[in-house]
Amino acid sequence: MRLLLVTSMALLLAACMGTAGPQAAAPMNTADLDMALDSNTRTLQEADIEAALNAAYIKYKSLREGANADYIPALAKVDSNIYGIALVTPDGKIYTAGDINSEVSIQSISKVFTMALVMEEMGPEALLNNVGVDATGQAFNSIVAIEQYKGAEMNPLVNPGAITATSMVSGGSRAEIWNRILSYYNAFAGRELSVNQDVFESEAATNQRNQAIAKLMYAYGHIKDNPDQATDIYTEQCSINVNARDLAIMAATLANGGLNPVTGIQVMRSENVPEVLAVMATAGLYDDAGKWLYLTGLPAKSGVGGGIIAVSPGRFGIAVISPPLDQAGNSVRAQKAIADISNALGGNPYSVLPARQ
Repeated sequence: MRLLLVTSMALLLAACMGTAGPQAAAPMNTADLDMALDSNTRTLQEADIEAALNAAYIKYKSLREGANADYIPALAKVDSNIYGIALVTPDGKIYTAGDINSEVSIQSISKVFTMALVMEEMGPEALLNNVGVDATGQAFNSIVAIEQYKGAEMNPLVNPGAITATSMVSGGSRAEIWNRILSYYNAFAGRELSVNQDVFESEAATNQRNQAIAKLMYAYGHIKDNPDQATDIYTEQCSINVNARDLAIMAATLANGGLNPVTGIQVMRSENVPEVLAVMATAGLYDDAGKWLYLTGLPAKSGVGGGIIAVSPGRFGIAVISPPLDQAGNSVRAQKAIADISNALGGNPYSVLPARQ
């Protein structure tokens, strides 16, 4: 099959290019194509992964840039020295460096998995029609963005869209909706997760802006019922505790077509994964989403608890936890470490060698 593919490609390119005059490229031979195909689909080696993780951990361990989020009082108290890296490959192997046991609240990373749940229950079109998938050009908790388009043209990774997505999860009671969300997160992580009650109570006491956002989305018809409940459930989902290993497995499940590579469970339909990754790519890192995609090519999502997940489709899911954030609300260490590791392992899905040398 491989020989047939290579031969067919060579014949096609030779036919298209072989008689185009002095500027035409020479037809590639089978060896050239083999080299290109091997480079673009190469299997990651354990030694390379371990070396990349250890190098990034050591390089940024002493970095002291950024500060913990403090607009949620409980987050300001989190140990800013927590620094853990985990990477999971589609064969279920887990690679780690640093502190992978300390937990932080998942925060906005949760938006990815509630978005995925709504897609599973209602299909991608429901989110597209009721929430939108466009970058707003405004802050993640912007009220101006809501008023500008009457609650439309949002995306599930900014607060108006995320609270609306939470309101779309099926269930006849708050408890039923919450259990559905938590169970879905558990399936992604491959273990039972729990809520950090201190963070939940701290956020619930200071989330007046999110309450206002939910009421506006309700006024414009995007939240169909009970905006206060939607806000409360959204606040609780952001308060779930995770460690770097959990987040890496969740990211690897997306990298592996929705199948958790550690548990072997198909958590979401493979056909829905590209839509999730597309929104992560365009809106995952707040105001710096475009810069991140430009530099790494990786769909990613950050949270103000200090975590970032990133996905190299078909290759790996990676997560880093380090609470100090930059001005955009993204972990300083996590961005740097993930970028270095991805570059070392060829994780950028847009980086492809030409099929001739």
